[in-house]
Amino acid sequence: MDICRNFPEYFTVRSLAARTSTGKMDSLIREFHPAFVSLTDQEASNRLRKNLSSQDQDLEVLGGEETLLDLVQDPEVDHVVIASSGISSIASLIGAMKGHKEISLANKESLVVAGPWLDTERKALWNRIRPLDSEHNAIWQCLLHEDQPWIRRIMLTASGGPFRDLPAQEFSAITPEKALKHPKWNMGRKISIDSATLMNKGIEILEAIFLFALPHSAVSAVIHPDSFIHGIVEFIDGSMKMVAGTPDMRIPAAICLSYPERLDINRMTIPEPELVSHAPFLFQEPDQIRFPCLRIAQDVARSMGPYPALLIGADEVAVQAFLDGRISFPEIPEKIETVLESYNGPAPQGIEDAVSLVGWAKRTCSSLCGINRFSPN
Repeated sequence: MDICRNFPEYFTVRSLAARTSTGKMDSLIREFHPAFVSLTDQEASNRLRKNLSSQDQDLEVLGGEETLLDLVQDPEVDHVVIASSGISSIASLIGAMKGHKEISLANKESLVVAGPWLDTERKALWNRIRPLDSEHNAIWQCLLHEDQPWIRRIMLTASGGPFRDLPAQEFSAITPEKALKHPKWNMGRKISIDSATLMNKGIEILEAIFLFALPHSAVSAVIHPDSFIHGIVEFIDGSMKMVAGTPDMRIPAAICLSYPERLDINRMTIPEPELVSHAPFLFQEPDQIRFPCLRIAQDVARSMGPYPALLIGADEVAVQAFLDGRISFPEIPEKIETVLESYNGPAPQGIEDAVSLVGWAKRTCSSLCGINRFSPN
């Protein structure tokens, strides 16, 4: 939204969607004057509709999950940004792809769960989807105008989270408040916990496998505490490309929205990158013993089949259980691994099967965490 705010000559906001946040939505409505707004929570949409002032009567407020498809299929929309969490945006992503919209995607779960069935037009996803996550955006920029056979491997960088140097014996004392304090990025609660466990990087590895059509052996992660270099690509001729820059999500958002042009971000309050001040560049191998979630995700990448969908479902519940004080920080990977090991059914044959597996994993993990019914905040 800050890109749209600063470059009104390029972008007009046609529609906005959220789940329940009526206050923030009301503020955005008054600033950007969209034609349509959707709150997928029906009660929230009703509240917003009642609160509209007389000057907002031209706005149409929609409610319910199914209305997201109406927004992405609007013929007046040419670019769709999907930045939710969870798998609720899969239908919207498919709808936008079928409508041949430009798509900027910052939703890992949709690709991990539905990825095997999205490449229906025999065209690599990274030529159809612009990744908004800083790491995948960096890889995408490195691969522009490169051919698939030239890629040897890619490396996603990770800050290491707030507990990179914390002794393993102190992990049991980690509280949600401590885990939510990411050293570099200001993110939502769920992704902040995933970053603290390094599960976020594991899920990003799975996302990259589907997005860039690479084998699991060609995708890895390295710890880069400075978060200045966001992604690295090594090619078969031995050369490497990397994208570096100030850790600010408006930078990858700008290239996603403006490609194939670039925007002059001097209009915004983004600190200019200072190369010398960031040198020397430190890279470390992730400690998979202290952070088993990364190892679990890499095992899933090797096995595939039902396990990506199971991982997404189990992780969502385990993280929420930790935030609710039901389990400890070290129990997050324990519960996830138990769910994965307990499944003995078939692999999914389509997106509906994969979504069902996410539900099975949520129910199973909820039982392990002592939750009668899983309902994410």
